[in-house]
Amino acid sequence: MSAFIIHRFRPGSLTRRALHTTGIRHVDSPTAFTNMLAGDVPPPVQVSSVTSAGIQLADGLVLPSACIFLDGKVFLWNVPSHLWDGWGREHLSVFETAVPKPEILVFGTGRRMELPPLSIRGYLKEMGIQLDIMDTRNACSTYNLLAEEGRRVAAALLPYTPRPWQS
Repeated sequence: MSAFIIHRFRPGSLTRRALHTTGIRHVDSPTAFTNMLAGDVPPPVQVSSVTSAGIQLADGLVLPSACIFLDGKVFLWNVPSHLWDGWGREHLSVFETAVPKPEILVFGTGRRMELPPLSIRGYLKEMGIQLDIMDTRNACSTYNLLAEEGRRVAAALLPYTPRPWQS
């Protein structure tokens, strides 16, 4: 334990007071950081960046088209080419089969946030899934944070440049 002396000056007198601090631990090998909020295993899927080329995962894989992150897995997502034109329940039916259902669906709508039709919002509400809508960059960041906290979160992400999936 080390002690530091602080001089406190008062008019006409000089007082010393010792502060006790814990000494610095010297470790031969670096220590691993532990996330106390997450479980034993960190989330297997994390987004590192979003560009016009697509959504880049932490492992370096670039997804050029729409995708859904659900239960630590990535699903390719076939969506209409124009935002909200032709969208229906069938585009979100994967959440009907999910057990347990996510508490929150973070929906990234591309470069800017655009509200989905009332029918889609109502459909998710019927399933008991809270919908958070934002641009894709912020949706990825929010998904990473909530997944790291161990929340039951899913993400539906549209890329900046819409592209159909090729088989």
